Amino acid sequence: MENWNTALQRGLISGTASSLISTAALAALGKKETGSPYAATNAVSHYIHGDKAARHDEPSMRYTVPGYLIHHASATFWSVLFERFLGGVLDRKSPVGTLASAAATTAFAAFADYKLTPRRLQPGYEKRLSKQSLAVVYGGFALGLAIGAMMSRRDQV
Repeated sequence: MENWNTALQRGLISGTASSLISTAALAALGKKETGSPYAATNAVSHYIHGDKAARHDEPSMRYTVPGYLIHHASATFWSVLFERFLGGVLDRKSPVGTLASAAATTAFAAFADYKLTPRRLQPGYEKRLSKQSLAVVYGGFALGLAIGAMMSRRDQV
């Protein structure tokens, strides 16, 4: 188990990777399903702007920027926990162990997002994307966790 300082440092890397990859998936799938690459990210800003955020399709400072920042903060939160509690597995640098740990963390995050969290605090992109697309977004999140974990350990002996 990593200490919190190390978990935070490494979590910033895996959080950024998971945020970027899952946001790319949100954009691609949002474009496919709604016609807008911004719709799913805008929907995340429902924490601040309510349901009208989920109906906004254009890029904007009001919806897109806070939507991305909230998504990035959430990805970083889960990444820090991933590094803190599974750091020992990740330190072994086993691709299979890293991917399995990332998948388990992502499955728990999705469970928490949709089963433990009140609807008002759920991610928001489920308002614009199909369940199949949500699975792809969470898959991108898992891939980002794994890539970030490998990147933060590439110079480790």
